Amino acid sequence: MYQLLKKDKSAKRGRLHTVHGVIETPVFMNVGTIAAIKGAVSTDDLRQIKTQVELSNTYHLHVRPGDHIVKKLGGLHKFMNWDRPILTDSGGFQVFSLSGLRKIKEEGVYFQSHIDGRKIFMGPEESMQIQSNLASTIAMAFDECPSSVATREYIQNSVERTTRWLMRCKNEMQRLNKLEDTINPNQLLFGINQGGVYEDIRIEHAKRIADMELDGYAIGGLAVGETHEEMYRILEAVVPYLPQEKPTYLMGVGTPANILEAVDRGVDFFDCVYPSRNGRHGHVYTNHGKLNLFNAKYELDDRPIEEGCGCPACRSYSRAYIRHLLKAKEMLGMRLCVLHNLYFYNTMMEEIRQAIDGGCYQEYKKKKLEGLTEK
Repeated sequence: MYQLLKKDKSAKRGRLHTVHGVIETPVFMNVGTIAAIKGAVSTDDLRQIKTQVELSNTYHLHVRPGDHIVKKLGGLHKFMNWDRPILTDSGGFQVFSLSGLRKIKEEGVYFQSHIDGRKIFMGPEESMQIQSNLASTIAMAFDECPSSVATREYIQNSVERTTRWLMRCKNEMQRLNKLEDTINPNQLLFGINQGGVYEDIRIEHAKRIADMELDGYAIGGLAVGETHEEMYRILEAVVPYLPQEKPTYLMGVGTPANILEAVDRGVDFFDCVYPSRNGRHGHVYTNHGKLNLFNAKYELDDRPIEEGCGCPACRSYSRAYIRHLLKAKEMLGMRLCVLHNLYFYNTMMEEIRQAIDGGCYQEYKKKKLEGLTEK
């Protein structure tokens, strides 16, 4: 159950009650594609850096180790030793990114594994079955994520198929949640809005899926090549047509600035690989802009990445030391940068919630954006 606690203009402050605990929103979900955050980050680390939700990937876990294996081991929570909410994305985006290896039909998608080339079929029912085996808190509907350069006609047809697939996902999820051997019979289902950068297609699709009474609604197919301005325009057009009393999730977004702007437009769930990917390359976020710790100017810098930061890296180590680790290709350097970045994102979401609670989100956003763009 989702409670809308407060609004500050369009910014939403909410709370989603799940079988694995409460999610305070707006929330940034920390991405652990294969049931682990890249960069040697453990679930104990995640608890320490204020992670509320971990996100894993249906396609990747289906290919390896196999969702049936995860089910035999008691589901994803038990498998990775994580007692808080997990969202699994449906595999749709990954399948569609394998453009040379797939064929889309009404029943689903035929494609080849990127690991061993074996032939795999995935449709709405298969995606729901895999996610049920993984026993995540929130399952995402199986959709098509069309290319950002696809024609209007292609996108229209694709969206109509995604709507038909969503109905099949809903029916299959209801069936699976009633089975005796289902690990999580309270699994939630989020539907996904598509439509490229066509406002009218997006709005029409939003209206149709809003009528399906799902547990939450995502906006997919953005941050795939369009400009930030186009993304914000689509959000402004579409979010008002999605149910206010349900969570709104912007998939795969984004930078701290993207998140601040999207919260302002009514989005309250986010995920992105940026903080962990950038961290593995020595790029770290601070309230005064991004730093590249490979730069020579940090060689003798004995300050933490950011003064006053409570993350494990800043509490114990200097920029100079972390730079040395990165230059020496020592894994600890990557790990510390990833921990710092995820802590930065999770803390920013905490500040966002406090600002909406206090009715001062506009002032907070303005000040935060000014800091983030400092050089």
